[in-house]
Amino acid sequence: MAIRKKSNKNPPVLSHEFVVQNHADIVSCVAMIFLLGLMFEITAKAAVIFVTLQYNVTIPATEEQSAETISLYHYGIKDLATIFFYMLVAIIIHAIIQEYVLDKINRKMHFSKTKHSKFNESGQLSAFYLFSCVWGTSILVSENYISDPTSLWMDYPHTLIPFQMKFFYISQLAYWFHAFPELYFQKTKKEDIFRQIVYIGLYLFHIAGAYLLNLTHLGLVLLVLHYFVEFLFHISRLFYFSDERYQKGFSLWAVLFVLGRLLTLILSVLTFGFGLARAEDQQLNFSTGNFNILAVRISVLASICMAQAFMMWKFINFQLRRWREHSSSQPQSVKKKFVTAKGKTSRKERGLYLHIYRLPVALTSQKELKVKENLFF
Repeated sequence: MAIRKKSNKNPPVLSHEFVVQNHADIVSCVAMIFLLGLMFEITAKAAVIFVTLQYNVTIPATEEQSAETISLYHYGIKDLATIFFYMLVAIIIHAIIQEYVLDKINRKMHFSKTKHSKFNESGQLSAFYLFSCVWGTSILVSENYISDPTSLWMDYPHTLIPFQMKFFYISQLAYWFHAFPELYFQKTKKEDIFRQIVYIGLYLFHIAGAYLLNLTHLGLVLLVLHYFVEFLFHISRLFYFSDERYQKGFSLWAVLFVLGRLLTLILSVLTFGFGLARAEDQQLNFSTGNFNILAVRISVLASICMAQAFMMWKFINFQLRRWREHSSSQPQSVKKKFVTAKGKTSRKERGLYLHIYRLPVALTSQKELKVKENLFF
């Protein structure tokens, strides 16, 4: 994200700058059209597709299971319309957090351009990760997925899911789809666009895969686990930007990151290599939503392993950059020790000292600033 400079001059209507400055208002008007459509009988049927969840199935009450009817949901093509509407909602919420929270903090802290961009990114993602973790954990507790790990693969395919589960997946897809137009609205730098597209694409690929392959139980557990680790990283980065002495959060994040990757692999191997591999029905059936065949299991497990390997590679590079950043500050401490140990020196010695020590220290200090600015990807 780049810094958005507000000017008193009003840009031309529908110009590039006009759309960027007023994109939240424009999107709010579009979303309001769908809400107003619910008020009229002619447009209500079309508006409902965008605003409410579709494909609900009512299961009648039985004496053995429950005394009330249960409404469950499955997916279909109409979910694309619902995702589009909530993508508009995500853009509006993004703009509210940016204008009323992050921009006010940025004015007080006077960050550099690089820190300003990364602070905005971490501020938005930490809020999203925290909300998703709390929401996902509440679903796991209410559906008893934590107390019974076999529910990850038992009764597969999980074609019928409760309202909260489907709304969670719709919201996740809507949020990550909204990140594409945000690249334009936030004036993302060209050198950062490819990194952001890869980042967003990985999320959409895995979330959509879990949703379409009816692996919603496993997907929810892995998402909550991953989001918690990512939240810790971004909240630590926010504290680091406020004061560079606060680096203990990164040490805790490093430990939990590795544990999170191991736990993700363990749960995935148990689900695909143990649970689904021993299921009785292992035939591909699109009508029932059964994708439990060997080729699909291997493909999904390989995709998860590759994603974990990619994140570990990024993690190792991140740690190496941190070590370089710490090592680059060592010449400065060597310089101070040299001065205190020698005390007074002759003119000739001072000239030799300036030539040998000060010039490299000046160069390393400039490099150190650049490393610190681009340390946290």
